[in-house]
Amino acid sequence: MNYLSTRGHPDRKRFCEILLEGLAPDGGLYLPEQYPQIDTAMLAKWRKLPYAELAFEILSLYIDDIPPADLKAICAKTYTAEVFGTDEIVPLRELEDGVYLEALSNGPTLAFKDMAMQLLGNLFEYELARRGAELNILGATSGDTGSAAEYAMRGKKGVRVFMTSPDGRMSPFQQAQMFSLQDANIHNIAITGVFDDCQDIVKAVSNDLAFKRKYRIGTVNSINWARLLAQVVYYFAGYFQATASNDKPVSFTVPSGNFGNVCAGHVARMMGLPIHTLVVATNENDVLDEFFRTGVYRVRGAVDTHETSSPSMDISKASNFERFVFDLVGRDPARLRKLFVDDLGLNGSFDLSADPAFAQAAGRFGFRSGRSTHADRLATIRDTDKRFATLVDPHTADGLKAAREQLTPGVPMVVLETALPIKFAATLVEALGEEPARPKKFEGIEALPKRVVKLPADAEAVKAYIAEHCD
Repeated sequence: MNYLSTRGHPDRKRFCEILLEGLAPDGGLYLPEQYPQIDTAMLAKWRKLPYAELAFEILSLYIDDIPPADLKAICAKTYTAEVFGTDEIVPLRELEDGVYLEALSNGPTLAFKDMAMQLLGNLFEYELARRGAELNILGATSGDTGSAAEYAMRGKKGVRVFMTSPDGRMSPFQQAQMFSLQDANIHNIAITGVFDDCQDIVKAVSNDLAFKRKYRIGTVNSINWARLLAQVVYYFAGYFQATASNDKPVSFTVPSGNFGNVCAGHVARMMGLPIHTLVVATNENDVLDEFFRTGVYRVRGAVDTHETSSPSMDISKASNFERFVFDLVGRDPARLRKLFVDDLGLNGSFDLSADPAFAQAAGRFGFRSGRSTHADRLATIRDTDKRFATLVDPHTADGLKAAREQLTPGVPMVVLETALPIKFAATLVEALGEEPARPKKFEGIEALPKRVVKLPADAEAVKAYIAEHCD
């Protein structure tokens, strides 16, 4: 299996090369040269597999430069009931007729990011040991990626983490999860700005090839293909739990900011998983909803990026969207470069509304979208608690609201849970008048000493900090 850049760089690379690399040298994102195709016989074989074995089967289609026995051991080490709370790993429950919740937030940091990050930590440690190398991970987080990455990488040999986050824009619980870590290989950097500023810094550093090579910079954001690939697995797991046979379609609704989680669903669908519709659920930062409604992709600046009660989706530049658009325009790198480098780079937007390809976003690729407001989130949280005695976090509430607007009779709708409610306690208190339950291991976490440095939204300042702490 070889991987190519969305922007047309001539090199083709193997999985373990791109695992440690992040962005391609031309600034593009890596994708496989083709998506492996599954058939009904494979689905039948996989239907009753434990999650770790299902992960091995799917990952094996994309990873052929790790010996199968080693890859199987990595999956078995990653996906355990001890780490994720249940034997099912991602248990599904029917909330109401035809609407399901897939639990993805039972990992160490109580968010869906653990599903991929725990695997990524073990893959990094394995490959770095095999090479006798070190890696400095530079990441950006709007809330959950940071803690999931840090918990997965803390204590890992050969790995340092430099995690940027928007200063003051995460919930107190999210901040405490990250900033309270005292491990020597974990570095928290609060950036004066919004998440998109953090993401721009990560891309700028990754595009400085000399610096990237000198300091061995890698990424854990979903621009890293390995992270997205790990997320493909729970679409299969959710499908199997929602159906009794492989001739039934299922739809998924995915709370989305950076397009990584729902892009994994796109990959699963391209492989042949019978997904009817992929619903992209956004909050007031509705760049993606605007595209799927109008064909216009228009990024916002920091001043126009709303601070909302579903903060992990307060994103106005969806990094992984480039992967989908690459498929949408027929995998034509010249067209992709025009859209993302020329049009987006110069004008801050591109317009596919008159392009025949845009109709395929819904028709061929199955995408729909929806948008929620703060009032919608509060109403959904109250309704879900009252009718189903179930607490959901604000992002999952965004998903439930969008899901109900896109139901198809006879087609199960699976909403991907984003995080446990305690991570966003203030909104739950506003909606219900009381704080959600807190796991014992996180009692008093906000009062713990914090280890964080504040820096301006400047790539050079971040590079200087990395250089200082790598010497």
